[in-house]
Amino acid sequence: MRAVVQRVLRASVTMEGEQIGAVDGSACYLILLGIHRDDTEAEARLLARKLSALRIFADAAGKMNRSLLELDGQSLVISQFTLFADLRRGRRPSFFEAAPPEQAIPLIDLFCASLAGTVRQGRFGARMQVELVNDGPVTVTLDTELWRKDGGALTG
Repeated sequence: MRAVVQRVLRASVTMEGEQIGAVDGSACYLILLGIHRDDTEAEARLLARKLSALRIFADAAGKMNRSLLELDGQSLVISQFTLFADLRRGRRPSFFEAAPPEQAIPLIDLFCASLAGTVRQGRFGARMQVELVNDGPVTVTLDTELWRKDGGALTG
């Protein structure tokens, strides 16, 4: 699984002119989430736990020291198979490494159910427009494949 996480003041997703999800507040994430064909339920739960506990929100002293879990924040999760684009050959990306819908959808749903706070989602496979106001900006990436390569450390 690969996630691009942005700390936002607000974010929304629109489809065919209708807003289908939004977050707004002092503790919000916009998460672009890609599912790899080798990903498992354990990775979905682990990634959700890590993101829930990630300390990138300011404390009273202004230091990044508070988490989504602690602040009962909000997340907008957008499925993003293009995070697994392979650009090594040619000019057109290959998406072979991205999980097929029948595998990806349940893992995205499990990830969302395991994430702390209020979670809104885009619509899998749909053409969407995403708007956001970055806070900071703070953007981090997480990739469970890197955790696997570090000796299989798939623990919280």
